[in-house]
Amino acid sequence: MTISKPTLIIAEAGVNHNGSLDMAKQLIEVAAGSGADYVKFQTFKSETLTTKTAKKAEYQNKTTDLNQSQFDMIKKLELDLDAHETLSHHCEVKGIKFLSSPFDHDSIDLLVSMNIPLFKVPSGEITNLPYLRYIGSFGKPIIMSSGMSTLKDIEAALQVLENAGADRANITILHCNTEYPTPFSDVNLQAMQTIKNEFKVSVGYSDHTTGIEIPIAAVALGAEVIEKHFTLDHELPGPDHKASITPDELTSMVAAIRNVEISLGSGLKKPSPSEVKNIPVARKSIVAAIPIRSGDIFSESNITTKRPGTGISPMKWDSIIGKKADHDYERDELIYE
Repeated sequence: MTISKPTLIIAEAGVNHNGSLDMAKQLIEVAAGSGADYVKFQTFKSETLTTKTAKKAEYQNKTTDLNQSQFDMIKKLELDLDAHETLSHHCEVKGIKFLSSPFDHDSIDLLVSMNIPLFKVPSGEITNLPYLRYIGSFGKPIIMSSGMSTLKDIEAALQVLENAGADRANITILHCNTEYPTPFSDVNLQAMQTIKNEFKVSVGYSDHTTGIEIPIAAVALGAEVIEKHFTLDHELPGPDHKASITPDELTSMVAAIRNVEISLGSGLKKPSPSEVKNIPVARKSIVAAIPIRSGDIFSESNITTKRPGTGISPMKWDSIIGKKADHDYERDELIYE
């Protein structure tokens, strides 16, 4: 498998800014320093995202106040237009691209007004027909997470997006599991390849496991996009910090992905430029096992194979056996035809 272009790496800041612009800026700086391509936030209006009685996810109950509703939890994490513009500008200054996942029509409009280059559709919206229809109508590239989805869900979402004006060639589906953190036994990474084969789309992986090895493995399996949550500190209050990686881990993940990309190579099996010099050192040649006199017949008893590999290859052993020596050979001397 050959990587034709670098993997697009999205450092997911999400709501790990805890509603603080200063913290959000720090997250941008960490993402930029890691070498990621994008830093991504979340754009939503609490009033249009959830009812005031909606329950939180089980993992959110473990990391936030049990008596706090989902509405109250996310209300503190909203970013308004001014905040988006401030963060987008900070991204420009720090040399990283700004991205955000919209969760409603108003949020889509907000991001369109900022001329974002693409849409990132979160897993929870993959069955939201009006939302998908609206996003598809802009004709922008789309990256869509598919957590909690079946192939039928993905197929239906793709159909809505295409009917609305999206081009399948510009749609990337991310395999994803929405449990925070995702148990390794539930990752099912090969489903990413199933999606690619089934729908003939670009694919990637949005990761919620602990550590960094699964995104790296995804790149080796052909992921064109990687998305990973990160935080400034696991101990900060908030729903996603404990399931996010640290700044050092983010930097290590990006570096490892770039190394994997290089390592995949062309797929052509031949000696690499760096190892050609090792051929004469590591391979063997046919040599005299004992002193051989001119006219002696080469046999299993008077020749053997030893390094260096600068003489006749041992693969020609059978063609040498039975031939007559045309001059004297000392022990360990290379045999020549």
